[in-house]
Amino acid sequence: MRTKMLCCTLAALCLVAATGDLEAQRLTAPPGGANQKAVVTQYMGLVSVTIEYNAPDVTSPAGDDRTGQIWGQLVPWGIAPNPFYPGFGSAETMPWRAGSNENTTITFSHDVEIEGQPLAAGTYALFMAPGESEWEILFNRNSSAWGSFFYDPDLDALKVEVEPEPTDFFREWLTYEFDDRQLDTTRVVLHWENLRVPFRISVPNIDELYHQAMTAELTGAVGFNFQNWIQASQWAAQHEAYHEDALTWADAAIAANASFQTISNKAQVLNQIGRSEEAMAALDQAIDHPTATTILIHMAARGLQQQGDMESANVVFRRNYEKHPGEWPVDFGMARVYSEEGDFEKALEHARIAMERAPAGPQKQNLEAQIERLEKGENINP
Repeated sequence: MRTKMLCCTLAALCLVAATGDLEAQRLTAPPGGANQKAVVTQYMGLVSVTIEYNAPDVTSPAGDDRTGQIWGQLVPWGIAPNPFYPGFGSAETMPWRAGSNENTTITFSHDVEIEGQPLAAGTYALFMAPGESEWEILFNRNSSAWGSFFYDPDLDALKVEVEPEPTDFFREWLTYEFDDRQLDTTRVVLHWENLRVPFRISVPNIDELYHQAMTAELTGAVGFNFQNWIQASQWAAQHEAYHEDALTWADAAIAANASFQTISNKAQVLNQIGRSEEAMAALDQAIDHPTATTILIHMAARGLQQQGDMESANVVFRRNYEKHPGEWPVDFGMARVYSEEGDFEKALEHARIAMERAPAGPQKQNLEAQIERLEKGENINP
């Protein structure tokens, strides 16, 4: 008998456990109501902003057209009474949840500024207190509550004030979108019915974020490719705060693969940061390196031209002519030298020699165009 009772007890316990497991399982079914969930993400470089929301419709679930009844009615002005308090929620008054159903949330991957005010990275409930001429946008730390029924103003991380903008463009569904998208700033726009409400997001330190990312990545697998050191050094050379790193990273590229490419890259970096004498010394080393070719030297001189250093470019064109006589690019380089000096007769002489020696294809077509310009007395240099 005791054995039979024990077996029944165990069976009952198993049934309870199984029932609990079954209750934990949820059937995939259509969502209740007409407010569909939406997610939108925008990047500013490596910084992302993601908004998750439920989108109400101007037309009610019963099919009633609520145009003209949204603002100040369906969505009340300001911080309004909680219609369910104290039955549901802890807040007697609450802002609009900036959508429907559960919280609208906004997530920032990095620290940002909202309308010029700082806000730390993280996920926030996005609440709004609408007004006829001014809206308050609230970023609240309680992002997991259901709607704003549990709103606690002490958890507001930031409040900003913005102006709503009436528009003739009608939106049936509440929509969040991004406009004025730039590398370090964008604007979030809530658009519903005939109203849009914008607020600006900016990344105050985008260069430093990239510098941190590059510094970290170069210590890993990325650092085994010398091309990445070149790319990083070129970027750093364009930002005065990182000139020291530009040289360090240029040297790392040379250490990984000493060649015309890496040594001339250091020369370019030195030139970009204003150390032109050292740059020419480094370029001399690159030109004398066994990996230097006529085309590579020619392109280095063209790079100097693009930087506006015509004098140094002419020195390199002449070095190439002395080092690789008889090859067509060196005569093209000398045509550019004489063109810059205003001696179009000699420039034409070298351009025509280059034309005879150049292979068929784009090179000859380019030379033909440059000869035509020289015949008109035009400088073919930038």
